[in-house]
Amino acid sequence: MTDVRTSLRALLAGAALLLTQNQPGFAAGFDGAIKNNALALNAAGTVAAVSNSEESAVIVYDVAKGTVLRRLDGFVTPRNIVFAPDGARFYVSDSGTGRITVYETGTGKEAGVLAAGPGAFGTVLSADGTKLYVNNEAASTLTVFDTKTMLADAVIPGFAQPRQGVKLSPDGKTVFVTNFLGDKITLVDTATNKITGEIVGFEKLRAISITKDGKTLFAANSGRNTIGVVDVAARKVTSEVAVGKDPYGAALTPDGRFVYSGNLKDNSLSVIDTGSLKVVATVTGLNEPRQAIAFSADNAHAYVLNRDLSVAVVDRAKNAVVSTMKP
Repeated sequence: MTDVRTSLRALLAGAALLLTQNQPGFAAGFDGAIKNNALALNAAGTVAAVSNSEESAVIVYDVAKGTVLRRLDGFVTPRNIVFAPDGARFYVSDSGTGRITVYETGTGKEAGVLAAGPGAFGTVLSADGTKLYVNNEAASTLTVFDTKTMLADAVIPGFAQPRQGVKLSPDGKTVFVTNFLGDKITLVDTATNKITGEIVGFEKLRAISITKDGKTLFAANSGRNTIGVVDVAARKVTSEVAVGKDPYGAALTPDGRFVYSGNLKDNSLSVIDTGSLKVVATVTGLNEPRQAIAFSADNAHAYVLNRDLSVAVVDRAKNAVVSTMKP
């Protein structure tokens, strides 16, 4: 039975690649015109890994010292980074190569590769770290990987160019996948790997985040310079908050009290109070901030990735950049 399961998973991984290769215009580096960046922080808040799809390297920072730990080279278009729950490993997706590369946090050594197919974009791990969900922008699929075997358990079709935005509900029962085409969020049941519905009403949909109770979702509308507020149960946008120009970020603070939007064209962050749904502060002095925003566990600082792969450290009490980690 084990051999059968392994063979099936290998076939599913191959299916993801085949679906991608059958897309019109498929070629190495086919999606270079699509730009994004990523920043991930380990649970302890001691290590940050960052990327920009226009750069061939991932930079790993020592957060306490504010210095570079190492540089990982060899990427084509790195898209997203996620740390395992225990922080011992992190995963980097590369849409140009179709690889999800696993690295040891402590050494920077390669620990494995998941074959997701060219077009591999957004990634999210289950809370226990056993499953990795991968958006494939070219094949318009969501692939579910077993992180122990590094093989695909399922390839789910029915999306429309899903890119970086993918999140799990806090209870782990639903995957929320953003679709670039159609500006919608697709809901997937993690028990059945079936699409169960969608949420519409966005314009140039970017990053999303979900409150800990699973009731409210925040989504960046870069097309109309707002953060949409979604009633998850009703699957409906209930209100929008005006922010800066070309917002990509919609990052919730650990306590759930604020949402941070990285405004690309304003070089700023808009800080939204989730209670009043009003912008209560604007942080300036940034360089093309997008969705790559993370927070320290104590809520004291926000880390924001700049265009040049430097990381701005924002004092949340002062709403100001107080230092910068430089590559």
